[in-house]
Amino acid sequence: MVQRISLLAENAPRKWGQMNVSQMLKHCELVLKVALGKIELPEINIFFKMVGAATKIEMQIFNNGIPRNMPTFRKLIVNFECDFDGSKTNLLNTLKDFRTASENKELPDHHRLFGIMTEKDWGFLEYKHLDHHLKQFNV
Repeated sequence: MVQRISLLAENAPRKWGQMNVSQMLKHCELVLKVALGKIELPEINIFFKMVGAATKIEMQIFNNGIPRNMPTFRKLIVNFECDFDGSKTNLLNTLKDFRTASENKELPDHHRLFGIMTEKDWGFLEYKHLDHHLKQFNV
């Protein structure tokens, strides 16, 4: 992931979605901060919890990626201007913090949408999320 992130250019064209590359980097940093307990997502209703838990299982069984234009929590939407170099540096540092927390078994045991989580679940879902957005910008 680090190598792919380093290949990103500030003017990289997107294949889909609304975010530019700087916003995508910030968005990915925010999503990792959820796993680190630095951002708390709001409660959701039981229907969405069931859909989230089923989606997690489906992605693991079929090794699916994240669908394009999938809805996201408002706290994780980046619709403001971001500095490319700063966003890239912050994402790489947060990714390093995530890896350390995972190795030390310090990740939360629950996610608001996906339900019960293990370190393996967090790693899988964070990988799929980063992969999704890096593919969005052709890396």
